[in-house]
Amino acid sequence: MTEPRTEIPADPSEIPVDPSAPPVRDGAFLLELIPVPVTDIDRAKAFYADRLGFQVDVDVRPADGVRVVQLTPPGSACSITFTEGIPSLDMPVGTLRGLHLVVSDIEQARASLIERGAEVGPVQDLGGVFYAYFADPDGNTWTLQHMPWRL
Repeated sequence: MTEPRTEIPADPSEIPVDPSAPPVRDGAFLLELIPVPVTDIDRAKAFYADRLGFQVDVDVRPADGVRVVQLTPPGSACSITFTEGIPSLDMPVGTLRGLHLVVSDIEQARASLIERGAEVGPVQDLGGVFYAYFADPDGNTWTLQHMPWRL
């Protein structure tokens, strides 16, 4: 069985312009995509979309044996991706540590994730910066971070 392929226009002018995308200014190095190593892409996609509220941006199979899923946390300019069939992005499952999601109200953000079914640890005050830790089903770890002066 052949997987469906995503058609990418040969002419770049046929690709629609995204007015919400920030410009890439001279000298900038924009961090926009972080690969997250997972065992089951569908399970990870469901966890991040349903439990964490990430937006599913892309789920494509551009070639046989290749799949790319991209999700973005609410309000973020940086997304995460799960891939298969791209050896340059392979890494041991569950080894990503300490990705930070910066929030304006950590108690509200934590409660929201718990309400959606995520297991999030208690809020800890580490010298005026507040953290609450959680992990995805594969053991990749995340933290909610709140810095009161960044309102």
